Amino acid sequence: MNKWALLEHKVYSSNSLNIHFDLLVENGKDCLTWKFFKIPLLNQASIEIFKQPNHRLVWLSRKEYELSGNRGFVKRIDHGIFKNVSDKLDSEYCRFILDGELLRGLFEISGNSCRLSKNY
Repeated sequence: MNKWALLEHKVYSSNSLNIHFDLLVENGKDCLTWKFFKIPLLNQASIEIFKQPNHRLVWLSRKEYELSGNRGFVKRIDHGIFKNVSDKLDSEYCRFILDGELLRGLFEISGNSCRLSKNY
């Protein structure tokens, strides 16, 4: 169905709180997943992104969730339907048109960088 979600992941540690974002893109039986530390802004410079192990489809529909083992808290902050404009879904290079509130436009991943632009 081509669903995607942007999750804010708060990670607890003994003396600090770390926050990163996970982008999940439906890939049939699971979700391709990437992590980044700041949300890319429209038509701005590329930011660093890191491929993560694929996540289960249930994460596309969860709005908020406390992780077991005191591993943190996850909140969905954006979501929608994507259009793949790459030749195939690939974790190293892909291009999606996203229809969210925070991520709206052409989202391009190339290696360990990503960019959001209006040019599509």
